[in-house]
Amino acid sequence: MGTRTITMSRTELDRFGVITRVLERRLTQPEAARMLGLGVRQVQRLCAAVRRDGADGLVSRQRGRPSPKRFPESYTRAIVTLICEHYSDFGPTLATEKLAERHGIHVSNETVRKLMIAGGLWKTRAQRRPRIQQPRPRRPCFGELIQIDGSEHRWFENRAPACVLLVFVDDATGQLVGMRFCESESTFEYMQLAKSYLLEYGKPVAFYSDKHSVFRVNKVGATRGEGMTQFGRALHDLNIESICANSAPAKGRVERANGTLQDRLVKELRLAGVSSIEAGNAFLEPFLCDYNARFGRAPMSDHDAHRKLLKAERIRLDDVFCWQESRAVSRSLTLQYDKVIYLITPGPDTNMVAGKHVTVCDYPDGRLKIRYEGRELPYKEFDRLSQVHQADVVNNKRLGSVLAFVREQQLAHPERRSRHGPARRYPTTITTN
Repeated sequence: MGTRTITMSRTELDRFGVITRVLERRLTQPEAARMLGLGVRQVQRLCAAVRRDGADGLVSRQRGRPSPKRFPESYTRAIVTLICEHYSDFGPTLATEKLAERHGIHVSNETVRKLMIAGGLWKTRAQRRPRIQQPRPRRPCFGELIQIDGSEHRWFENRAPACVLLVFVDDATGQLVGMRFCESESTFEYMQLAKSYLLEYGKPVAFYSDKHSVFRVNKVGATRGEGMTQFGRALHDLNIESICANSAPAKGRVERANGTLQDRLVKELRLAGVSSIEAGNAFLEPFLCDYNARFGRAPMSDHDAHRKLLKAERIRLDDVFCWQESRAVSRSLTLQYDKVIYLITPGPDTNMVAGKHVTVCDYPDGRLKIRYEGRELPYKEFDRLSQVHQADVVNNKRLGSVLAFVREQQLAHPERRSRHGPARRYPTTITTN
């Protein structure tokens, strides 16, 4: 007689062991009932089933049979058809909601999920395995590709608030070629670091970044401007390419550098007793040299892909790395920028700009210039809306300064402000839009 396999659940297997002991008279029926949490009459029925059929007597007769509560096949086919026609790219939860709202079909999320998996419209977690990212070979030349990124972290631990470290990494050598602590990952901060980098090394072939709004216009259907951010416009003026990565692993050099810095740099700052952004930036130069000596590597080619800054480019570098916006001049020689009305000084050389567009150049240090066809125009401030009310919108380029000012005001005036009190006045270097 051949061997036969019986499939039993854990509960059925435990019951079989207890009932076997009852049949062998090593256990009484009341004791077995207490152990199994059943009544004595149920234990008697289980004993009779084991005497008659052996272990098969404890196996559920419903195993392997379809549930009597299942939906009719025609009903499930109709649900799958609706999902295929209208919600093929929906997730199970959203598809369930739309089936109830638009078609009056009320089923559970789990039912829809199983139907979508069976129909090939949804993948389980095991099926959605992460795509394998093969390592990309390094670029052969130093200065050919510079990966840039910002890492928000508690760099000074509990000694100071969290801040951002901007990092520039050369793809060919893995060396840190630029670092800067700042309060927020803003356009002006990237401009300042890029300017320092260009003055030291020259112009690289390209900067490689993520899709942060500093580097890429992410708004769908944006019609204003030339399709470039302020940082992208500055690089374009200097004939430097700006490339955005499609995923974080694509710019793995700078991502791994951030991970290393979040470990080593934090500890070095602690040992040196550094607890402010200003002191941190002063500490970065010797740290950068030590880091590159430890982790940098020689490029495959001896050619330096950096291009020297031309004399004209070096002179106008401050003008390139400023915030530039176009504004229309009224017939009365006025224009509005950042909630401020400016009056262009009338004269033979300025009357011609009435009704035309000029370029407003906003510098990181707070200076403002108005230019027309490359020529600077004299102006004076006519009217300023200096009061900023609760929930006003603040430009990202001024966010760090605004937050610092707000913290100072809160520490100076810890008492609760009245809802009807005067509006907080920010410094004149902080503007809103």
